[in-house]
Amino acid sequence: MPQLLLGIDVSTTGAKALLVDAGGDVLGVANTPLTLSTPRPLWSEQDPYEWWDGVVASVRQVLADTGTDPAAIAAIGLTGQMHGLVLLDDAGRVLRPAILWNDGRTQAQCDEMRARLGRERLIQITGNDALTGFTAPKILWVQENEPEIWAQTRHILLPKDYIRYRLTGEYAIDRAGGSGTILFDLKTRTWSPEVLDALGIPASMMPATFEGPQVTGGVSSEASALTGLASGTPVVAGGGDQAAQATGVGAVEPGIIALTLGTSGVVFAATPAPLVEPEGRLHAFCHTVPGRWHFMGVMLSAAGSLQWYRDSLAPDRSFDDLVNEAAAVAPGSEGLVFLPYLTGERTPHPDPLARAAWVGLTIRHGRAHMTRAVLEGVAFGIRDSFTLIRNAGLGDIRQVRISGGGARSPLWRQIMADVLGVELVTVNTTEGAAFGAALCAAVGAGMYASLPDACRETIQLTGRTQPGQNTAAYDDVYPIYRSLYPALSGSFAALGGLTGNA
Repeated sequence: MPQLLLGIDVSTTGAKALLVDAGGDVLGVANTPLTLSTPRPLWSEQDPYEWWDGVVASVRQVLADTGTDPAAIAAIGLTGQMHGLVLLDDAGRVLRPAILWNDGRTQAQCDEMRARLGRERLIQITGNDALTGFTAPKILWVQENEPEIWAQTRHILLPKDYIRYRLTGEYAIDRAGGSGTILFDLKTRTWSPEVLDALGIPASMMPATFEGPQVTGGVSSEASALTGLASGTPVVAGGGDQAAQATGVGAVEPGIIALTLGTSGVVFAATPAPLVEPEGRLHAFCHTVPGRWHFMGVMLSAAGSLQWYRDSLAPDRSFDDLVNEAAAVAPGSEGLVFLPYLTGERTPHPDPLARAAWVGLTIRHGRAHMTRAVLEGVAFGIRDSFTLIRNAGLGDIRQVRISGGGARSPLWRQIMADVLGVELVTVNTTEGAAFGAALCAAVGAGMYASLPDACRETIQLTGRTQPGQNTAAYDDVYPIYRSLYPALSGSFAALGGLTGNA
């Protein structure tokens, strides 16, 4: 009986194939780099055919590297970058390059969505305000700017679901990824007729929706010949990258939070019902787990703030050197606060013109103070998401599972635990979204009864960081941090006007 599982992850930077066994042990991984196109300011695009070529290469490599018999693979799970727009004609041909999650051309279309539906009604239906990263405003942009492309469009997919189409010939989408288009009715977990109608999108263009562990089709004979996979191997729905990442660290039950401290910072909280933050400052999407949803707060420059700081101001120092210096500075950095808005912000301030700043600099402050202020400022920004999640009705937070490059720093983990006032734990799984997709495949193949069961059996805690004696000191600084964006937002907008970015 087949006992292996394959997780496929199409991110912005690479096409990954991850092979694991039923117990969650990683047997092999292959990754093929992908290229990014920025043909105009604010534009971000990729070629879906390159995604497919990358998946083919990675799958063939992981099968060869591990000497795996393709017939031993019980099921395949898919994940990948969310919100990207893939348009196909009636023959399944790609009509234009995919418009990606980090494309910023659609501000006018976001305003148009609010005008057509009403901002409050849009949030009530979809759980989200209109933002340039989402799929729906990208569709409006194509309608208005490329009518000849829109006239040929018959199918709308997300990036990983184009891979599903190439693997199986089926037009299908997982509900976690589907809700990220903001074309979903969050409560019913499928396409919203009201939103589709308001935006002039025929329902026939939208793929069938499935829960994360459900089988959406089998590997076709054509895909089998290209990838080396066995024809008929089941392909499950999987999930968008953030939901699959959270699944991969076990954040599948209310009260367990996933905190990813990567270039961006993501706070992911499973919810038992379709809760909505009234102002749309948190994203509210479906989970990979059937019958569950999640809140998500997104901070655009988390570990990216430290990367920028080191590269720009201390390129001759290692990260360890800088952090070790910062450890000698008292909590609060002697009155120095860092706003981590280097690339604008999403949560809690959806403002592309927000800017980074050190506030409180004096002649006493040196590099060590500035470094610690960066670490603390990122932690305060993450706390903003926790505050919104609590206020939106999630209830008790029992545990925070932290991952990402920034989580490797013991000092940053301690600062984060002190600022948040909660225990942080690390886990044994490090392959993130691809591992979560593989767990979805395990449930779809009948190896586990549910995703929570799969997580309990395959994910173990490896470390704990408890809040320490500095929590009270950070409680004093946090209100000051929160007061700075409202005080400076007008100046940020004015500065954006001077540089032509307003």
